[in-house]
Amino acid sequence: MGEKTVWGIHAGKLGEADHIFLQDKKIALGWQAMPDLSTIEPTREAFKQKVKETYPDAKPGVWPNNAGQLFRFVHEMKIDDIVIYPSNVDKKIHIGKVVGDYQYDSNLSIHYSHQRPVKWLKELDRVKFSQGALYEIGSAMAFFQVRNYADEFIAKLEHGPEEPVAVEVDNGPDADDMEQITRDFILKTLSREVKGFSLEDFIAHLLEKMGYRARVSAHGGDEGVDIIAHKDELGFEPPIIKVQVKSRDDRVRQDEVAALFGRLAGANEVGLFVTLSTYMPQANSFARGKPNLRLIDGDDLVELIFEHYDEFDAKYKSLLPLRRVFLPDLGEY
Repeated sequence: MGEKTVWGIHAGKLGEADHIFLQDKKIALGWQAMPDLSTIEPTREAFKQKVKETYPDAKPGVWPNNAGQLFRFVHEMKIDDIVIYPSNVDKKIHIGKVVGDYQYDSNLSIHYSHQRPVKWLKELDRVKFSQGALYEIGSAMAFFQVRNYADEFIAKLEHGPEEPVAVEVDNGPDADDMEQITRDFILKTLSREVKGFSLEDFIAHLLEKMGYRARVSAHGGDEGVDIIAHKDELGFEPPIIKVQVKSRDDRVRQDEVAALFGRLAGANEVGLFVTLSTYMPQANSFARGKPNLRLIDGDDLVELIFEHYDEFDAKYKSLLPLRRVFLPDLGEY
């Protein structure tokens, strides 16, 4: 592929511009009050001055930082450069390339007016990347150059995903970074270690710590579900929970969710679908109208693990070695 500059970009803290990135196929920056950036003299000093004029109440240190990001987006990013977008919406790492120059969208309903067209080439699960690479693209800046782990992202683009890599120790994350690192570690470990501890056994153990009695079906028995769970000791009292577990990386389809729903016998049975990944939109829509069907994705599973971790047996704490830490919340300072 040759020497390519690799850039990282975010679509807002909550993924507000995700549809612009993935549906419109344009990466974009905010700073809505800034005018068409192509009308500004192409120097860093001119950009800094324009940011200062536009946001006079901002802290002085913000002006050069924001100006630098905008300048690089317009003048340093080149066609065919590689773009890494970690989506907060579908939880995937999207890798693409720049296919056009800077564009300005003056539509006032769009808060990401500064855009460049992009062609998305691949989307991969976060568990396919080293922890260091994930930490680098978790930068606090909206737009930045990927330097330390650029080769890893290019390798994924050229050669495709390999087996999940081992977790690396990284120093210096803040509270938000630490939480994301922990989430990635849990899902990556579960994805990698199902050969040692079956995921079905782990989910059954989690359900038991939530107050249910659970048994794993042998070889997909019990009408094709993986786990049967219930509240009473003998399993006579409703509801009876039929659980389907998927450990693969791709998103779960509607027909798979519908198959579980079809195995429910009346109002006394409920379905629980658990995946380490996410669900296709059609699957979510299907489940939304079914009061006796619940979908658990990777993020939901991590929340349940956080809540019940202290009650886990030793072997599962060994599988997922976690410890509680307290970090300062400097949001008000």
